[in-house]
Order: sequence, then structure tokens, then C-alpha cells
Amino acid sequence: MAVRFGVPPEGERIRTLVEERLKQAMSEDGAKVTVDWRGEQKHLYVIAMPVDMLYFNPDTHRIRAQRTLDPERNRVLEEAPWSEAAQSYLHDLLRQKASDPNQTDPDYTTLMDELDDFGQREPGIISPDGIIVDGNTRCAALRDLGVKDIRVGVLPADTSRRDINAVELALQLRRDKRRDYSYINRLIAIEEELASGRREEDVARDFNIKVKTLRQDRWVYQMINEAIDRSRTSGGAQLRLIDFEEHQEKLRELQRDFAKKAATDPEAAEQLKESRLAMVVLNYPKTSLRLAEEDFHSRYLDERLPAELRPAVETSSVVAIPGLPGVAVPDATAAVKTARALTDQLLQAEAARVAGDKVKPQEQAEADRLIRSARKTFDAAVKLAGQNAQLEKRKIAVQERLTDAADYIKQCAAEFAEAKAKRALDEDAFDDALLELRDSLARLAKQAGRTFSSPGDGVEWLLAATRED
Repeated sequence: MAVRFGVPPEGERIRTLVEERLKQAMSEDGAKVTVDWRGEQKHLYVIAMPVDMLYFNPDTHRIRAQRTLDPERNRVLEEAPWSEAAQSYLHDLLRQKASDPNQTDPDYTTLMDELDDFGQREPGIISPDGIIVDGNTRCAALRDLGVKDIRVGVLPADTSRRDINAVELALQLRRDKRRDYSYINRLIAIEEELASGRREEDVARDFNIKVKTLRQDRWVYQMINEAIDRSRTSGGAQLRLIDFEEHQEKLRELQRDFAKKAATDPEAAEQLKESRLAMVVLNYPKTSLRLAEEDFHSRYLDERLPAELRPAVETSSVVAIPGLPGVAVPDATAAVKTARALTDQLLQAEAARVAGDKVKPQEQAEADRLIRSARKTFDAAVKLAGQNAQLEKRKIAVQERLTDAADYIKQCAAEFAEAKAKRALDEDAFDDALLELRDSLARLAKQAGRTFSSPGDGVEWLLAATRED
């Protein structure tokens, strides 16, 4: 038997009204909406229901990460999801911007304008007991507009909690005009699907991504949760999932570079990860994060760090393996520990800085000062790393140009033979192009002749080939 989601207080009254209106819709062969239902397509009759009678879905993935913003209101939501206080909290969260709960989401404002101008175009979906499965945001907007009714399709009588989550997810992933899940809420949805026992391949297919991408996102989600744990201060402040909402591309690129480096040098990969995570906390753009390689801390940061950002770090030691007497392995190197300690400091400072009235004003002011000090130091390090990257790029640019030219000439030789065989060769144009090549090589030879006092075989060839008789 399917596990029931739980009946809201007005569930029976809602079910009675739903049944009456469904009978009317069936007799009139009214409009229908199609959903994915337990592995097949199901066509649901659409009815009109009072917006104030329906319940927002406490499990909706649209605001899953944002629920924890207010621990007290979230506690009420978990203990009494159908209460007026809990439903009011859900209504507020549906209005808010995913990355900044202090702002109304511009997409929500746009939705309200569209509903006000054109009315409801797409029906929502509800359970027979009045839980909104799809259309939570639309229902919130219609309430705010003062509209009395919402058109909804109704799921079958034996709908379970699992069914509600599956239908919501399937409708969201159709990628139509629905308001997309935020990045973090999407990661949460993936984890919950996998935690329910589903295979990675099946979940990846549902989310329209490759298994490789799913695993990358899971790595990012784990790193975010670890960063949140590391950010906990002595006063209990800590970062939240939504604090990483705007960093999707930075974190995905961090994962790719970490995995590539870890394949050959795990310690270097850890140093790279710590430096880039610190820069995520300091809100650097993606282009700046790319400058932070494994030596970023030791080469550009270390000597410039003020004393307050120079935590004491233990030297590398060995760690015993439980269950294997006498067997020990080295723990993280001093370089990794140093980079990690700095990142921990910044994570905790940022947690205190954004904690609002949950920390003392002087603690928040100190955290803000520490973040500004770190940003100043990182600015100098990023500038130096950028200059060095440009220098390295210039160093390899010359030989890369010659390598490209050699590849083009090889291709030209193959196409020359083909053009000759087909009698399609323009001999005059070919001769003109060779003269242009000769002049270009002569200019290059002049520069090389002035540069190398003891030319190698390649430069000797170039000088000889362009030497005028």
C-alpha cells in the first residue's frame, strides 16, 4: 500500500469538493493536463479550486535550501506543516530571491505581472487532499493578486508522498516556462532521489544530464556541506546553503580542475581546492579563480598575509590506521594544512559577517574587517598571478605560432597533391603565396639572427634558408 503524505486539517472537506467538481468536469468532458504517473502518461481533468483552500507543499524543492534561513519558523514548518504559521512561511519563501532572502525574486514579480495581464494559462496540479504539487508559486502570486480561484489537475485518490515528489520533479524537468529550481535546490533534489534508492543513471536521465555531470554536482554539493561545517564559529554562526547559490560555474570549474590535478598529484589538488574555495568566499569572479593554481598560496599569498591571517599550523605528521597495528600514513602536508587553515578563517569570518543579529555587533565588525583585509591581500596576489600568467602565455606564444604554421603546411602538402590530381591547382596563386611565405620567413630570420649568439639547428636552418645569395 502506498504511504500517505498526511492529510491536512481541511483535507476531507477539500476532497469532497474536489470529487464534486471532478464529476462535473467528467460529465462535460472538460480540459485535461498530462503528467508522468508511475512510469506512464496520465491525463488529469482540470477543475477550479479556491486558492485560499489549498495548501503549499512543505516538501517542494523550489525553496528547500531557503527553509533553514529562519530556524524557528522552519521548526514550526517541520512540526506543523499545515498550520497557518508554517503555510505563511512557505508563502514568504516562494516570493523571495533564492540567493538573497531580503529581496523579492524578479521572476516572481514577472509572474505576477503575467498573471495580472493574461490570467492563468497553465493549470497547476494538486493532490486529492488539496496539497499543491505543481504551481506553488502561481498559487502564491494569485493570492497576492487577490484572485479567488486557480485551475488545477487532480492526482488519483491513492497519491502518496513519493508520488507528489516524483510528479513535481518530472514537471519541473520538462524545461517549459516554469520557474526553474535554483542551483542548490536542484542539488538537493538529486541527492534526495539517490537517497531513495534510485540508480545514478536513472536520476541523471530524469535531470537531463550525463552521469559524469551528476557525479560532478554531487562532489560540489559535498564540498559545500563540508564548507558549511568548517564555517561554524564558536558563537554558533555558520554559512548556509544559499550563500553558495550564485557560485555554480565557479564550483563546477573548481571540481573539474581538482579532478584533473588529483589524478597525478593529490596534494597539489588539495592546495588548489583550498585557494579557490577561499576566493569563492571572497566572491572573486571565475576568471580570477583560474589564476589560483596549486602554488598560489605559497608563491603569491604567504609572504603578504598580515599576522591576523597567518594561523598557526602543525607540521606534517603520520596518522595510524584503525585496525592495522603498526601501520601509519602521512597526513596532509604542511602546505595543505596552511592553505586549509586560511580558508577556515575566511569561512568563519564570512559566516559571522552575514549572520545579522545572530552575532554581537563587535564580532560582526571584526569579521567584516578581516574579510576586507583578506580581499586586499588576495587582490595583490591575483594581480601578480595574472601578470605571471600573461608572461607565461607570451613565452609560449612564439613556438605555438610556428607549430600551427607547420600543421598548416602539412595540410597544404596533402591538399596540394589532391588539387594537382584533380587539375584544380592555381599555379600563379600558389607561387604568389610562396613568395609571401618567403618574405615572412625572412622577417622572422632577421629577428632570430639578432637574438641568438649561438643558434641551434632550427635557427641555423632558418638563417640559411632565407640567406640571399
